[in-house]
Formats: sequence, structure tokens, C-alpha cells
Amino acid sequence: MNTYLKIEEPAPPATPRGFALWQLGFRPFYLLASSFAAASILLWSLQFTGLLRSPYLSGPLWHAHEMLFGFTLAVIVGFLFTAGKNWTGKPTPTGWKLAALALLWVAARVLVLTPWGWASAIANFAFPLAAAIALAIPFIAAGNRRNYFFVALLVLLSFVSLAVHLNQLGVIALPAWGGIQIALDAVLFILCVMGGRVIPMFTNNGVPGTNARRHPLVEKAALGLVLAMLAADALQAPAWLLAAVAALAAAAHLARWLLWQPWATVRTPLVWVLHLAYAWIPVHLALRALAAAGWIQPSAATHALTVGAIGGLIIGMMTRTARGHTARRLQADRWDVAAYLLVAVAAIVRVLLPLAVPAWTLDAIVCSGALWSAGFALYAVRYFNVLARPRLDGKPG
Repeated sequence: MNTYLKIEEPAPPATPRGFALWQLGFRPFYLLASSFAAASILLWSLQFTGLLRSPYLSGPLWHAHEMLFGFTLAVIVGFLFTAGKNWTGKPTPTGWKLAALALLWVAARVLVLTPWGWASAIANFAFPLAAAIALAIPFIAAGNRRNYFFVALLVLLSFVSLAVHLNQLGVIALPAWGGIQIALDAVLFILCVMGGRVIPMFTNNGVPGTNARRHPLVEKAALGLVLAMLAADALQAPAWLLAAVAALAAAAHLARWLLWQPWATVRTPLVWVLHLAYAWIPVHLALRALAAAGWIQPSAATHALTVGAIGGLIIGMMTRTARGHTARRLQADRWDVAAYLLVAVAAIVRVLLPLAVPAWTLDAIVCSGALWSAGFALYAVRYFNVLARPRLDGKPG
């Protein structure tokens, strides 16, 4: 009689019970940011069509403010609280402290839609400042000087947000859009630093045999030129100088991206999504140079950064870090890929279609907004249990 040995695949671990939303920074802020990314575009569409009017911040200024100081800043804070714990070995906010920071973020989002301008200014100033202090405590305790600049950038964003509000309240005469541009440059610098740290590492780890590398001179040029552009915007430098700096920065970041061998990642969605998103950074810088020269509208450059680079890097990093920090497989499933593609196509439609056919600009805005909302709504729904439930391995965090 033949005896057959039946080998069965181990059953996947059951979804753990319990509530873990306040155990680590990425959990509430990824969930809030993805939900807000989907809902805020709907609110912007209602404002854009005139169906919704805000008595305080309204129109394009509200949209820009909320995408930066609402959506993007929430993800940055969630990521830094999570990474900061690993970098220092010290605790970052959890429990009621993390919940209080999340509540402050929510209050700031609500107040910009009310007549209470001063309350909105205070809440939007307080959130990044409180996050900076919370991050500085473990950094200082561990002597982690390498990452002090993240604290400085959060403080900068806090004061830039305050300047935007004081302009709206008639206290200062500095242009509000100047503050938005400085904030965009600061976020760009954060993305460039973090991208340079993690994308080559994720590429080499996720795609065996790849030799993604960093060249010291390219690294210094890429980061230094972004800081130079931030300074040029802050000092309102002549357009020719801004165009030159942006063009040089575009070349440096293209070289940086090519050193990471993006073509080797096409079979690994969890990695190619980061490469695809980072490719929008040299595109953004090249478009900024063209806009400074007066050849195109600045909106194309802005949305290459916000929809393409920021949106793409965020959706990619939110899936990877959520999976990694909840002990799940570091492999994108079909729902993750669908979210990646929705955000990627939203960027193409928003940036390239108006450049190619200006008459289709309004259609491009509506279509891009719908795609973007769908991508982040898919993440929020798909990852709700991942973010709210304990880790699969039972460890804290």
C-alpha cells in the first residue's frame, strides 16, 4: 500500500482582536490622512463649482493649505513618529498623547472651514509645533543629531502656516502664496532626504541582484540645490536665478534616480511605485524652471510635485510601512496596485493633459480629482483593520 505524505501550506495568521490605533504614530495619521485625501478633493470640487463656500480659507488657497498642512503633514508626522522610535530606541507619542495630537489635527481641519480665523490660525500653528517638540524629546535623549533637521523643518512649517493665516487675518502683508511655496519646498526637501535613504535600500532588498547606489557628489548636489531653491523662493530671487537653480536641480535628481536603477523594479510593485513617484521630482523641477522663465503656467509644476511626487510617495510608503510595522508580508496585493495606478494616472492627467490640450484643463482637474480620491479611499478602506488592529505577531507597536 502506497503511503502519501500530505503537505499543507500553513494557514495565514488570524486577524488579531483588540484596538491598536494609538500604539504608534503611523496608525492614526495614515488613516486620517488617507480618509482626508479622499474627502478633501470632494470638498474642493464643491468649492470649485461654487456649491460650498468657506467663510475663512476658501478656494485655491484652502485647497493648497489643506493638501500641505492637512494631508501631507499628517503623513510626515505619522512616519517620523514611527521611524523616530526605530532611529533612537526611545518612545514617541502613544496612547492619550498620540490621540491628543490627532485631535488637534482634526480640529485644525475643521476650523479652516469656519469663520473663526484666529482659532484656525492657532490650531494650524500648534499642530506641527507640538509634533516637532514630541519628536525632539527622543532625538535629544538619544543624541540623534543626524535627524535634528526634521525637527527644524516641522518648526519651519509651523511658522509658515502661521504666516499664511496672519496674512488672511490682515496682520501681515506677506503674500500667502509665498508661504505656500516655501512650505512646498520644505516638503520637497523632506521627500528628497527620505527618498534617498529608503528607495535604494528598498530596491536592493526587494529586487535581488539590483545595485541601486548613491553617489556622494550627486547626493550633495541634489539636496543642496533644493535648499538653494527654497532660499531663492524665501528671498524672492529674480526669475532667471530661480530658473537656473531649478534646472540644475532637475538634472541632479534625474541622475540620482537613474543611479537607483528604476528599470529593474517593474515586477515589484511595492518598489516601482516609489521609483515612479520619485521620477516626478525632476519633472517638477524642470517644469519650475520653465514656469520661472515664463513659458508655462506654474500650476503644472506644482501638481507634478503634489499629485505626482507627494501623492505617489505617500501611497507607496503608507502601504509598505503599514505592512512592515504590522508584521505583514512586504508584498503589494492587487488592491495596493490598484491604488498605486489610480494615483499615478491622476498625476498624468492633472499635469500632462492641460499642457498638451489647454482647453481640457477643467476636465483634467475633475478626472484627476476623482482618480486621486478613489486611490486614497481604497487605501483607507483596505487598511482600516490593518491600522486599527494589533500586529499579527503580537508585538507592541
